[in-house]
Amino acid sequence: MSDAPLGASGRLRIFRDRPILPLLVLLAVLAIAFILLNPKANVTDWIGATLRTAVPLAILAGCQTLVMLTGGIDLSVAATASMAGFVAASLFEGQGLAAAIVVPLVIAAVIGAVNGTGIGVLRVHPLIMTLGMGLVVFGASNAWQLLTVRSSTGVPPGIRWIGSTTVSGILPVSLLVFVPVAAIILFGLRRTGYGRLLYAIGDNPIAARLSGARPWQVLVVLYVISAVLAATAGFLISGFTNVASVSLADTYLLPSVAGAVIGGTSIFGGRGGYSGTIVGALILTVATSLLFSLGFPEAVRQILFGLVIVLVAAGYARVTGET
Repeated sequence: MSDAPLGASGRLRIFRDRPILPLLVLLAVLAIAFILLNPKANVTDWIGATLRTAVPLAILAGCQTLVMLTGGIDLSVAATASMAGFVAASLFEGQGLAAAIVVPLVIAAVIGAVNGTGIGVLRVHPLIMTLGMGLVVFGASNAWQLLTVRSSTGVPPGIRWIGSTTVSGILPVSLLVFVPVAAIILFGLRRTGYGRLLYAIGDNPIAARLSGARPWQVLVVLYVISAVLAATAGFLISGFTNVASVSLADTYLLPSVAGAVIGGTSIFGGRGGYSGTIVGALILTVATSLLFSLGFPEAVRQILFGLVIVLVAAGYARVTGET
């Protein structure tokens, strides 16, 4: 009986337990489809542009992955990323590059600490807490914009270089940021006690608490990490687009959630990992290129991302509900 062909439930279990395998196949199919539909495109330039676009999305999706492992979600990442890019640009001329980077990171850490305190200590639902905090950050960024009388400002050359430059036209310099970040996340989740606590809280918070863990401390640190990663992604987005605005990263919010969900992270917590999220971010980036090459507007991409989240979440619910 074990030799029987896999049915639909078996394929769903594979996607749940080893999502990286079907995801890599899907990524290859989408890439081949783009190349076949665009025979005149410069493949090297396209790969370089795809990687530059996917790097900040993968970092933001990493924020969602970490938070979703605990059964939460962080809807403030886009506002935090936009804030970081805008504040860095507004401080650079008068304060220099060091202050332009450090100050937004400190602000992001404060944002994360407030999120974590509200969720871990005050027991506010993550969706409500991070949504509200995102609105606060967006409003404060607008106030800063009015205070400094700047509708737009130049992106610091260093940030622009690391966000938009490629080596040999294919390897983005932003990998110098992404590779260490990805390595730390992967190692942290697989090899550290803190990573195991994230899974434990998402899988069974009561058991985690009874085992001696303090979930509120874990959550405060978690949301600080998420916010700092979001600010880092904001620097890269600003450098890639050469734009600094208070709404710079708004379009990344839904894809960041979709990337984590596609990558195999359960929205119910306790299951998932960052390797699948990286591939999920690449899939969304390649799919976007494919849709644009076919002449579909931005609205179609948003519809696609929404459908992906709903369908994949439904698939996980079906699998985890089976005996």
